[in-house]
Amino acid sequence: MPDSRLSLNQKTTQHWDVTRAVEGCVDAGLMWIGLWREHVGELGVEATADLVRTAGLKVSSLCRGGFFPSDTAEGWKGAVEENRRVIEEAAILGTDTVVLVCGGIAGGDLETSRRQVADGIEAIVPYAADHGIRLAIEPLHPMFCADRSVIVSLTQALDVAERFPAETVGVVIDTYHLWWDPEVWDQIQRAGDRIFSYQVCDWLDPLPDLLMGRGMMGDGVIDFPRFTAAVEAAGYSGPIEVEIFNEEVWDTPGAEVLETMIERYERLVTP
Repeated sequence: MPDSRLSLNQKTTQHWDVTRAVEGCVDAGLMWIGLWREHVGELGVEATADLVRTAGLKVSSLCRGGFFPSDTAEGWKGAVEENRRVIEEAAILGTDTVVLVCGGIAGGDLETSRRQVADGIEAIVPYAADHGIRLAIEPLHPMFCADRSVIVSLTQALDVAERFPAETVGVVIDTYHLWWDPEVWDQIQRAGDRIFSYQVCDWLDPLPDLLMGRGMMGDGVIDFPRFTAAVEAAGYSGPIEVEIFNEEVWDTPGAEVLETMIERYERLVTP
């Protein structure tokens, strides 16, 4: 049986719908699945929750909330309301973790956009706490600052998270986004019990595409044992998601992807 912490993030098998992804996890002996709203929406939140529960799986996280920056006050308020819906969906699905991809620059104003992220999180913290949901800020690689996240380092993510209760707001440690940062090891230690999610995939060299260039562990340059040791030393013992955006991986039969994923995870991520 695979390691009990290993979780399939749905993006790794993008062409599988929720039903097929759940079946694939069961067939592979996995205990966890990380869900994406786009897939959940196709089947429905309640139906997905029933499917996952009946299969005996647990949901490691729901992706994604966030995308707070807006050119207008009404746009920002709309983002806050959408994040409240994400929290409600997470509670129904039985996960305690919502991943926040915070959103890119709005109106060409980086500093205002960053304030809008912090203000947006502040606006939903009480709602998340009431529903038993943790908000996991995911810092993205700086190349995504303009369009996906103005939070581009673990330091920045923790500076925001530490404004709020540790039981409600924390961070995602994603190897693809953080491997380059010389401060990452100290910042992982700083994060401590604010680490709400640990995601792995590799950085390919050369990088074939900014968004779709993530690789299977072992196909790139990331030191996974060091990352795993660091997050565990900081106190994290939760599920470990494999999340890969890559058309070549997506076009590979899903069962084959899971077989490779399990082998690479056991050999490289938790040796």
